[in-house]
Amino acid sequence: MRIPFTQVDAFADTAFGGNPAAVMPLSRWLDDGMLLKIAQENNLSETAFFLPDDSGAADFELRWFTPAAEIALCGHATLASGHVVLSSDTALDRVRFRTRQAGVLEVRREGTGYLLALPAMAPAPRPLPAIVAALGVTDVVETLFHDGGYAVVVLRDEAAVRACRPDQPALAAGGRLLVIVTAPGDATDIVSRAFTPAFGIPEDPVTGSAHSVIVPYWAQRLGRDAFSAWQASERGGRLSCRLDGDRVILGGACVTVIEGAFLLP
Repeated sequence: MRIPFTQVDAFADTAFGGNPAAVMPLSRWLDDGMLLKIAQENNLSETAFFLPDDSGAADFELRWFTPAAEIALCGHATLASGHVVLSSDTALDRVRFRTRQAGVLEVRREGTGYLLALPAMAPAPRPLPAIVAALGVTDVVETLFHDGGYAVVVLRDEAAVRACRPDQPALAAGGRLLVIVTAPGDATDIVSRAFTPAFGIPEDPVTGSAHSVIVPYWAQRLGRDAFSAWQASERGGRLSCRLDGDRVILGGACVTVIEGAFLLP
């Protein structure tokens, strides 16, 4: 069985930046265990699988797997999937994906890049002493949490975000969380990093779902709905951010770096 395979650097203007995702269109759903094995073989932050949506709610049904588990929401692999679909049909200006836990997500063309619409998930204040200790940070402004599994630690400045050296086993012991550190940026309005060791990803390069959580927070703190963001991982990625009602709109480019076929026994 040959499955088309495209590797895309999402939220990147050139190859080797942003966050790589594998995108694999299917004609039918394979067993969940097989989808996980494929994601483990790809060994990327996420592998996105999609097939035509028979429900009529969207163009395609979409699922995402890390090397450790299926996840509820992934922004960069959705952007990458939109890039693959829209690159294959230049007559289309948008594509909609129905997901199992995050509703219908849309990717549309915007200049030489794309706009990705994700659900806005505003976090609420909550003490997070174990996570702060695992991150090894001391200059904490506030801590917040969203019940979807997102822990947010707001730091004083970009230097503090870049200096963060987490204890990965201690973070993983906290359960299946996406742990985000964020602060005002130097060259951009905000900066962040994201850690998901419980999902087999010590640090995620550029994380759309993290911005679903921190954009509502920063919109309120900055007093405006639109601003720029930089995720300060080793690869790094730039995003435009806008809060539009119950949606977070993220802008970014994609670069295709590998095309081929996955040979399934």
